[in-house]
Formats: sequence, structure tokens, C-alpha cells
Amino acid sequence: MVLMDAPQSKSRDLDKLLLRSGNLVGPGFFPGTDLRDDIREYVRVLVVGAGGLGCELLKDLALSGFRNLDVIDMDRIEVTNLNRQFLFRLEDVGKPKAEVAAKRVMERVSGVEIKPHFSRIEDKELDFYNDFNIIALGLDSIEARRYINGVACGFLEYDEDDNPRSETIKPMVDGGTEGFKGHARVIVPGVTPCFECTIWLFPPQVKFPLCTLAETPRNAAHCIEYAHLIKWHEVHGGKSFDPDEPEHMKWVYDEAIKRAELFGIPGVTYSLTQGVVKNIIPAIASTNAIISAACALETLKIVSGCSKTLANYLTYNGGEGLHTKVTEFERDKECLVCGPGILIELDTSITLQKFIDMLEEHPKLLLSNASVKHGKDSLYMQAPPVLEEMHRTNLSKPLYDLMGRVEKDTVHVFGTALKNEEKQSSLTKLRVVFKEVDGVADMDTAILRVNSKRKTPL
Repeated sequence: MVLMDAPQSKSRDLDKLLLRSGNLVGPGFFPGTDLRDDIREYVRVLVVGAGGLGCELLKDLALSGFRNLDVIDMDRIEVTNLNRQFLFRLEDVGKPKAEVAAKRVMERVSGVEIKPHFSRIEDKELDFYNDFNIIALGLDSIEARRYINGVACGFLEYDEDDNPRSETIKPMVDGGTEGFKGHARVIVPGVTPCFECTIWLFPPQVKFPLCTLAETPRNAAHCIEYAHLIKWHEVHGGKSFDPDEPEHMKWVYDEAIKRAELFGIPGVTYSLTQGVVKNIIPAIASTNAIISAACALETLKIVSGCSKTLANYLTYNGGEGLHTKVTEFERDKECLVCGPGILIELDTSITLQKFIDMLEEHPKLLLSNASVKHGKDSLYMQAPPVLEEMHRTNLSKPLYDLMGRVEKDTVHVFGTALKNEEKQSSLTKLRVVFKEVDGVADMDTAILRVNSKRKTPL
């Protein structure tokens, strides 16, 4: 009599990693069913982005044993997404990506709970991001990566010897694709290079001379940038262009079409308009799948210790054959984002308003419209209006009093900074030390310096 094999567990492949030891496991790895069950029950992962790479990440993480997932994305589904963002269907066009992606994965993978967030990443409170054990990035924007990187590094605290406190580290796994090329990287703030440490890896944005845009456009991108940079300001005056506002983007597209027809230039499409204006990198489904698999595996390795993590930057090139390479980049110890922070020495009489004014003039920050947070307390919020009014009375109070009259502590400031001649959202950590000075301090008595070569603890 032939005995039928017993049915295999759905997690059999995962069990090979989590239920047995090996030569490459981390020092805190304890194999067993308890580890597998703890990952399912307690580990929370945030997926940022629900586009081509984000859809793959959600699917891969759900199939890798993660049961508590959140996904955040501010975009709605468009017809042009359907060729590579496999969780979406034609009837989903116009619906929020995060909500549809979460629904589809939960329909296919039993037991997983995915909470969608249809919003801008900047609209979430910092405590929202602190609730997750790890953050997985599936973004197509450098600015969005810089913001999330700043948020995660903002939770990082250092001891008196400038060593990162392990309990404050918020790991990130970042993936990115461009055609047949892609990368996967592990970011452990305070240990490995953060996004800002290696910002030079990303090529500068292509910029066109204004004279070419205005007088001799030669391709579709010139027509789009003319509508975006020149025509918008001619028609709308001082009204700011919001690339995330569909009506604004549609207006630029319509004007670019008119410009292209005038000069006989083909190729202007709505998706190209988005790509040029928002600097969106094109994506291919197979590349997304490969990079997502690498990111999901690194996420599992970080939370379980089942193997050594990537050290620390993987590149993939499938344009001609197949080539992968891992490069170990070094962390910038003087990084303003993942480092101990900018040291600011202030007189105890400096008001919150004067402190905010200083941030705008400091050459390392150039931070305007700043909001200030100390620990879990918001000292001042620029927006929304109801919160600004709620905190307005704090502006006239000494920062020393607002921070509980402590001698030194960390504050986080969020605002708009000028980077590479462009205004971008910026979140920066500051180490504030108060010094006793007789009399009333003015701008000249406040000393702001970068904490780069300090030898002794504060």
C-alpha cells in the first residue's frame, strides 16, 4: 500500500529560515515556532508607496509571514498604472492606490491585516511612524525618501559617548527601480549610511535653459517644462504649483499639448507630464519583482536575525544580461540627519519665535516655516490653521521653559529648506544646550555651531 505524503505547511519555505540555525545567523537568533509566531503577531511593518514596487512589497511581505502591515500612498489609480501595478484592475481607476492594494492582498493571503492610509506622508504625525518596527520604502521620489529618512533618523538617540541607543533605532529597507536597473539597501540609522549620507548616488535632475523652453523647444519635455515653469506663473501669478494636485497637473498637461502643437512636437502625454514635473522614474514589472524580493528578504532578516543583513547597498542591472553587486558604503559621521545632530547653544531667555527665526538664517539649515517638537510635545505647528492657533501663544515664551527647564535635550524641527536650489520638506534633529548669560540675549549672543568634532560628552 502506498502512503500519501502528509500535506506540507504553507509556511514550509519560511520555516527553513526560522526553525533551524545556520552559519550566517545573527547573535540574537533563536530558531523555533515561537519566533515565527511572534513575527506574525507582534511585528508591524509600514510600506511607503503603493505603486509598482509597493504592490510587490505588500504581496511579498504578506507571503513572508508578516501579518500586521500598513501602507500609505497619496495617489489614485490611473489607466497607465495597470501594465505593471498588478493589484489594480480597470474598474479601480480613480480609487486610492493604498486602499485597493490592501484589499487585494488581504483577499489573496489569508490571515494578513493591512491598514491603508490615503494621505501624504507629511500629513501624518511623527508618532504614527514610531509605531512600526521597520519601514519599507517603495517610492519613486527622492524628496519623499529624504523625508522618511529624516523621520526615522529623528527617532534616533545617542548616549553620552555619541553611540546610538539601540532601542531608538528605526530600521528602513529602501528599494528603487529605473527601467531594467534597480537597487535595494538596508538603512540602520546611526549604524549604516542613511539616505542623506549617500545622496550623491542619485544623479542631479535634468534642467533645461529657460531660453530653450521659451523660444526653441525641441522635444516634449521642453513643452511640459515651459507650461510648468513659465506659463503657470504668467497665468496664476503668485499661486504655488502643487504637483500632487490633479487639477494643477491637468492644467500643465493641457498647456503643454498646446505648446507642442504650435511647434509640431509629438509625444506629450499625461504620464510623461507627471514624469517630467515630478521627476518620476519609469518602472518595469520584472525589475520591481526582483527588487521587492530582495527588500522583503532583508526585512525578514532584520526582524528575525535568521541571517546576516545586506551590507549595505545592492545594485541590479538587467539591461544586458544580468549583473548584481553589493557595495558597503560608509556612514558620514558628520551627517546632519543620522548623526548626533546640530548642537545649538542658547541663552535661557531666547523665545520660541526667535529660535524659529534663527533656523531660517543658519547656513546649515536655511529652514523656513518651521514647526518645533520636543519629545512627544508639539511646541509650535505651522499647519493646519487650528493647530497653529492652538500653539501660537508659545511663540512669546522662552524655549527653556517650554522644554521643561532642562539643561540640554533634543528637539526636532520640520519645515521647508533650500536644497540644490529647490525648496523641499526637511526634518532635522537639533541638540539644544542652554547657557546662563546675564542680561537679555539677542541674535548675536546665541551661538549656533555644528557638533562635528566634539571630544568630550556634554
